[in-house]
Parts: sequence; C-alpha cells; structure tokens
Amino acid sequence: MPESVPSPDDVAVERLRALVRLPTIARPTAGPGPRADRAVFESLIAALPTLYPRVHSALERERLGSDPDGGPGYSLLYRWRGSDPAGAETPTMLMAHYDVVAATDEGWQHPPFAADLVEHEGEPVVWGRGAIDDKGALAAVLEAVERLLEAGFTPRHDVLLVFGHDEEVAGTGAQAVAAVLAERGIRPALVLDEGGAIVRDAFPGLDEPFALIGVTEKGITTLRLRVQQLGGHAASPPPFAATERLARAILRLNARPSRARLDPTIRRMLRTLGARARQPFRSLFTRTDLNAPLILRALLRRGSEITALLRTTRAVTELRAGHAANALPESAEATVNVRIAPWSSVAEAVDEVRQAIADELIEIEVLQPSEPSPVSPAEGEAWDDLVASIHAVHPGLLVSPYVMMQASDSRFMTGISDHVYRFTPFRLSADERACLHAKNERIRVSAFLEGVRGYEALLRRR
Repeated sequence: MPESVPSPDDVAVERLRALVRLPTIARPTAGPGPRADRAVFESLIAALPTLYPRVHSALERERLGSDPDGGPGYSLLYRWRGSDPAGAETPTMLMAHYDVVAATDEGWQHPPFAADLVEHEGEPVVWGRGAIDDKGALAAVLEAVERLLEAGFTPRHDVLLVFGHDEEVAGTGAQAVAAVLAERGIRPALVLDEGGAIVRDAFPGLDEPFALIGVTEKGITTLRLRVQQLGGHAASPPPFAATERLARAILRLNARPSRARLDPTIRRMLRTLGARARQPFRSLFTRTDLNAPLILRALLRRGSEITALLRTTRAVTELRAGHAANALPESAEATVNVRIAPWSSVAEAVDEVRQAIADELIEIEVLQPSEPSPVSPAEGEAWDDLVASIHAVHPGLLVSPYVMMQASDSRFMTGISDHVYRFTPFRLSADERACLHAKNERIRVSAFLEGVRGYEALLRRR
C-alpha cells in the first residue's frame, strides 16, 4: 500500500517542530554573539534552507550582527524583490526572532525542547519553548512566503524578512539590521513584529474575541540597586545590615507604584472595544474622556495584565548578597526590570525609583536604557492592509490599537519607519499567554496555521 503524502499543513507543523527542537537559548552573559550556544545557533541557520527551499532559492539572505570572533553575524536579513523597482526603498518588513529564554524540564508536562505534538483540550498542540515566543511567528512567516512562491506570487514592493538572534537579551542583531538599512536609505512602509494577538476574556464586558495591534511599546531599562557597607561576623549583627537596607528599599518601591494614566492610545482602545461590550460597560467606555477618573480606578482593580497598560511597572527579578552562612555581606544587590509607559521617559522612571526608595546609601545604576517607542498611526494604508489581512482569516473580527507592554526588536526600526506595528496573527488563550517565558509554552496547530494564512494575506496586499 503506497505511503500517504503529508498535507501542506502537516509539513508546516513539522517544520515548526524542527525549529522548536533547537535550544537557541539567549544568555545575557554571552556577549554580542551567542558564545555559549554557538553550535545550535549555527544549526538553526543551516537548517532553514532545507526546511524552506523555495525561500532560500528566491530570496537574498545576509547574516548581520556582531560575532565576538569576527565571523558572520547571527541575525538574518532576507530580501524578496518586488515587481515594481520603485518599491525597493519602501519595502514591507516582517520580523521575528529565533532566540528563546532558558527552560528546564522541571514542571513541564512535555519537555521544553522535544516539540511534542499532542492532543490538549481536544486540539493538537505543539509543545515547547519558543512555540509562541517567537519561533511560531518565524515559522509562520517563512511558511507564508514558501506557499506564495509555490503559487507563483511576486509582491508589488520589496519584502524584507528580519530574524533576530538576541531579542531576549539585547537586540544587537536587530540594531545592526536597522543600521544597515539606514545606510542604504531604506525606509519600510510597514514593519510588523511580535506583540498583540487575537484574544478573548481580556476586556471587561466584552465576550467576543478581538485583535490587539501594538502601535507603540513601552520603554525598558534595568536598574541595579546596590548597598555597600561593612560586613563582619553574623554572630554580632549591626542594627541595620546591607541586606536589611536593600529589603527596605524594595518594600518602599513596591509601596509607591508609578502613577497611572489613560493615554490617547489606551483611550482609543477603550472606545473601540467598549463599543461592542455589554451594558453598562458600553456606556462607560464609549464616553472615556468624560468617565476617565472612574474608568482608571476600575481598571486598576482588574489585575496585573490590564494594570500594566496604565503605568510604568517595576519588577525585582534578581537578588544577590553574601558568600557564607555565618558572614554578614558587604554588598547586597537587586535587579529591577522597569517597563516605561509611553508618556514617560527613562529619566523620569529612574527619578521615581529614587524618590520612592528615599535612601542616599542605595546606589542606582542604569543599564541598557531604551525609551518608549513613538506611536504609529492607527489609520492609513499600512494599518488598513494589516486590518484587512486579519479579516481575510477572521471576518468581522474586532481590531484595536493598544500599548504593547513588552519590548521587541521592532523598537529599533522606529528610526527608519513611521509605521511599526506589533501583532502576531495567532489566537491565544489566557493560559497560553501566561506560558510565555514560563513553563508549558505551547501553540495550538489551528492557531499556528491561521497565522500562516494571516501573513500570506498581508503579503498579497503589498
């Protein structure tokens, strides 16, 4: 009996699984190139031409970014030439990154780099680190281009594919790509990177699914809080040791959150989504300007996901102190991850931290500061094409701009494009969104394939 030929969708899923199996873990200590995992990064780059042969036959590919030993960079820039030569300087750019955060087997229902394909809650699901963030998008973009090439399609303007290698730690690869394109005088007419998704049960009073497109993203910086003072034997502790002073600073910081605000993007989101919400939410949100104080108080009680939209946030992510159980540490440090609201700045965020701590003996070091991104317009050709591509797969779906809370490689493209958007065309449940950077990351096969069709629909309009 002859073997059955796998369907194009089955092939697409297997390609995604092959990418998820490669543990391309971004490590902050690895420097400008992925030193610790160089071989696996090279393995992924080498695997792409085999997985997506038409892409690599028809498109030009460059390796960009720094390598510590002077070799080729690890970030990838593809160029798909369009039929209109005038479109070479105003291309469409689709972005993704193939580095992932670390994961161990502990707590996972399926190993994080096994890419198991299993039934989960009645649907086939690909399980693994990077399935959503962000190899799912990478595979969906490449699959869309592969299918369009097979169909004989040529875009009107050039299309650039940009795949970063260190988005999770620094984004040096995307910065290198942006610099090269700036030197070449290229200003993309549309940039699309990871960000929002198709969600539901994420807005008060709204029962239907909706798509959120990030038109801006928060700034980001890391603060290092450090206390240095005399140590000594733990048998005779002072009244206020370094660790206690640092702990007090953290408690003070937590007790004084940054002020919340409804900025113009959030107000538009509230009006857009509120227009389809049930009463009394509809009346409340469609009159956002009138009801702003009441809305702000109500949203601040809705949980962390909504609250983070409204203010600069701070999270203590690392603590370091001491070297022995019986010795007082001479130094104590805390790392604070700060996500800066679009109406604020790095300087203002640092000043708020300093005022909240109110302790001159706490040294504050600012690391890798990145300001909030400019706001891209939620109207015009680029926006309309993006919305139309969503409706091609999900007719009538409600679409709204929003403020992206995370940082993406696309922030480095705002210097060369006025139309930078953050949206991945996947349906994601609250549980699936909660798995990003956490255990049990996974994507439903149906959502992944819808994403492929979404990218394909967008490219057909460009």
